[in-house]
Amino acid sequence: MEEPLKVTFSIHHSEKVRYDYTYMSNLFSAVTAISIENYIILHKIERVKELPGYDQLTLSEISYTLNYSSVADLSKQFKNFTGLTPSYFTNLQQIRLENKENV
Repeated sequence: MEEPLKVTFSIHHSEKVRYDYTYMSNLFSAVTAISIENYIILHKIERVKELPGYDQLTLSEISYTLNYSSVADLSKQFKNFTGLTPSYFTNLQQIRLENKENV
């Protein structure tokens, strides 16, 4: 999702595939053993991990791009899933990159 949604995720996807969201959610969970919501969160977390290094985006820009309501929401969700804040993660990535370049 590069453009922020103007409607909720469930409405957006229900309209796209023309199925009831509850039906889609139950089917998805039965097949993947993970809820659609958690799958999307994990995907967004992976995007958060990628974006700072490549595009030089701020956390505000990333939170907007990934449809978070605020940087605080992005940071909280990132920390819940990774155990690290986005800033700390970015700093670790930069240190690893510098160490690779010095070898």
